[in-house]
Amino acid sequence: MLVCLVLLLVTLCAQGGSGEDAQRPGHVSVVIVGGTGDLAKKYLWQGFFQLYINHVSSGNTFSFYAGGLSPPEKANPVFFEILKAVTCPKDVSQERCALLKEQFLRLSAYRQLKTLEEYQDLSKHIELQLRQEGLTEAGRLFYLSVPAFAYADIAEKINSTCRPTSGVWLRVVLEKPFGHDFRSAQVLATQLGGSLTDEEMYRIDHYLGKQVVAKILPFRTENKKFLDPIWNKHHIERVEIVLKETLDVKGRIPFYDQYGVIRDVLQNHLTEVMTLLTMKLPVNLSSSKEVLQNKLQIFSSLLPIGKNQAVIGQYQAYKAQVQQELNMTKDHISITPTFAAVLAHIDEARYEGVPILLISGKMLSERVGYARILFKNDLFCLENNNNVHCKPKQIVFHFGHGSLQYPAILVSKNLFKPDLKDSGWKEVTDHKDISVLGLPISDYYVHTPADQREAYSELISHIFAGRKDTFISTENLLASWGMWTPLLNSISRSFPRIYPGGVDNGDLLDVLLKGKEISYNSEVVMISNNPMAGMSANEFHVMQGKFRGSEMVSAWAEGLVEKLAADLQEAAEEAVREGGVFHLALSGGSSPLALFNRLSMHHFSFPWRDTHVWMVDERCVPITELESNFRNLHDHLLQHVRIPYYNIHPMPVHLSQRLCVEEDGGAVQYEKDIRKLVNGSSFHFVLLGVGYDAHTASLFPGSKIDPHGESLVALTESPTKPHQRMSLTYSAINQARRVALLVMGKNKHEMITQLSRVKDNPEKWPVTGVKPSDGTLVWYLDYDALLG
Repeated sequence: MLVCLVLLLVTLCAQGGSGEDAQRPGHVSVVIVGGTGDLAKKYLWQGFFQLYINHVSSGNTFSFYAGGLSPPEKANPVFFEILKAVTCPKDVSQERCALLKEQFLRLSAYRQLKTLEEYQDLSKHIELQLRQEGLTEAGRLFYLSVPAFAYADIAEKINSTCRPTSGVWLRVVLEKPFGHDFRSAQVLATQLGGSLTDEEMYRIDHYLGKQVVAKILPFRTENKKFLDPIWNKHHIERVEIVLKETLDVKGRIPFYDQYGVIRDVLQNHLTEVMTLLTMKLPVNLSSSKEVLQNKLQIFSSLLPIGKNQAVIGQYQAYKAQVQQELNMTKDHISITPTFAAVLAHIDEARYEGVPILLISGKMLSERVGYARILFKNDLFCLENNNNVHCKPKQIVFHFGHGSLQYPAILVSKNLFKPDLKDSGWKEVTDHKDISVLGLPISDYYVHTPADQREAYSELISHIFAGRKDTFISTENLLASWGMWTPLLNSISRSFPRIYPGGVDNGDLLDVLLKGKEISYNSEVVMISNNPMAGMSANEFHVMQGKFRGSEMVSAWAEGLVEKLAADLQEAAEEAVREGGVFHLALSGGSSPLALFNRLSMHHFSFPWRDTHVWMVDERCVPITELESNFRNLHDHLLQHVRIPYYNIHPMPVHLSQRLCVEEDGGAVQYEKDIRKLVNGSSFHFVLLGVGYDAHTASLFPGSKIDPHGESLVALTESPTKPHQRMSLTYSAINQARRVALLVMGKNKHEMITQLSRVKDNPEKWPVTGVKPSDGTLVWYLDYDALLG
């Protein structure tokens, strides 16, 4: 039946395709994992519908699957609405389009893809269809439109269950982000390399699918005779790669606050454009290997980028959006940049001294993206300033939007008239009365794609054709992170300049270049009541010292959490190296939430598989309730990391349908579990908070818990609701190898001041009973708690 439908379409569809596909025709199974998500809805299904239209008449047959975590009865209506919204190209008649859409819907289905068994079922389904229809399989294409932390697990499932037979290709597409720094990218690459070959992986950067970006190398090749004499330091004044956006990041804060503008667009989109503009031209443009080698040469020639080569900013409303979406208090300050201008230099004779600016930001005055090569102009027109030869000499690769609206390559008429041999491009001679980067549009030679195509559709056609030159290889990825990670580390505690947003920004974000350094042109302007907004990170670094005779680390909240997370991972890796397991006890309350967020979003190489997570204390409520410490731990950390469920140890506060009844023996049972699994009952790492009354864990003032007792777990009473608690005792805490006390916020300053003066008195000041016998105690105090 499927074959008949395809043969019918052969007579109805216009001959399509990119002309790149030299592979044998056959049946292709397309699986979009995350197939009902936002990206799939906006771009991917439209892209695969275009692929279907282009290739169904070339002897290929298709099946399309949307994979997701939801059960079919919930996902099918959503999936059906997405498919109904796909559209045909303008040259396809309404009647033909209706038939194409109908057949595309019949070839598409939703499948729940959550467990290994469900991936096995999918593979069996594909193989059964091939046998029943008598089809020859050409390949399987998996598009992972899911968060990066799920890549390795899904790749492993695909490798173990869904690999096709020999001679049939497998292609797995990965969306960004590919890690958040060099180390995490390396770990992710290693994890994926255990399941897939580099040839099978297609790391997608949709900017490489933009027609203007894809045209950069061909343009440089086609106009080599004009460009060779001037594409050097003697003629180029500077290179600018700019992506300006008018929108904020409201609704995306949980993702964006962990990444910021540099990781979001500079490390990938703008860096790729930079390499295309500056790399040595390959002899063979279609050779992905040669293109890669020439890109890598640029990365190896870049001068180091540090704090003096970047300025960062943050739009004023961002703080309130973070507090709202991350459920933070009004005291919470985020230093994640939403604007960045970075200055790069290439240490090669051709480009020596040529500044390369990479700039992007949210809440700017206009939406536009472009790359501009500005050339020096030594001509001075004394009488006629409007003479075309005295105007700026520039080439603009205009990605879209802005005053021009459409994608185009513009060459100022005082440079040369470009050759564009590609028949897919056309010259524009009928101009509106607009200007582009300081020149009237009439002062440019303007070329634009004859048929404008969406970036994802372009890249999907390349994936189908097996073209790798427009995708990010492992070497390319690690080279890019190697360029950006030192900068990210150097500004991790820097406070961004606050800017109001939109046209009100004025000249606040203008930058000044001085040799190899960049700075804001204007003095800092305070536009909020936040006293830290204009404060330089140079004034406060992470400090280390002593507090109550123990080690102390202090920093601004974000820097403190970053340091604690790094120390925690170091302790975990050391424990796993020594004994193959890491036992971690975590406290409840609000203080650790920022740490949990940091661990889940930044520490992708944390050895969760070898980690056992225990509770320091628990409220006597069902663990499904919001008040439960375990519920908070699960929602903010455990559900986001790959930890075996049997390594998670919630406190048994709910037994026999009762809460914390001593006769039920919950505390005794938890103590038995600790003694059985934790060597010497000595946790590797215990994280504690400190309350306003100096309580820690659920050990409160007036508690009758003996600091020298042998019991490891006890039922306690809190002065606030819910009154009943279960807690580790001093004995359990003080046997740990490392204990961390995390204290954050101005409202803890008075308590910290008191603790700095009092002697040990656990009955009045419970935290003073924390005295590891053979381990270390470290106080992590943010500046608000320490300095008020």
